[in-house]
Amino acid sequence: MMRFCPKCGNLLIAKKKRKNVYLVCRKCHREYKMKGEKLTISEALHEAKKGVVFMGKGEEIAELPKTKIICPECENTEAYWWMQQTRSADEPPTLFFKCIKCGYSWRSYG
Repeated sequence: MMRFCPKCGNLLIAKKKRKNVYLVCRKCHREYKMKGEKLTISEALHEAKKGVVFMGKGEEIAELPKTKIICPECENTEAYWWMQQTRSADEPPTLFFKCIKCGYSWRSYG
């Protein structure tokens, strides 16, 4: 369970001083001694994998616009394309291509 500072509402952080554990506010620097409570500290990081996902097959892919570009895999000259914002908003979007013939996907950073 997380605890918050009663004075300013900031999240309290556990600090150990000598044999005692205190909850300390980083903003107003008040300390609150733990009174007979067990303290468990845990952290979980969940990182989402990035990638290109095609929803459906055949007809849905055919709705994407086509362009004339050489596939680096099979040298076909036509591919589907779409844009996606993969980096911060102040940078240009990434342009993705998928070969109509072999299905190979690649990207261009504009």
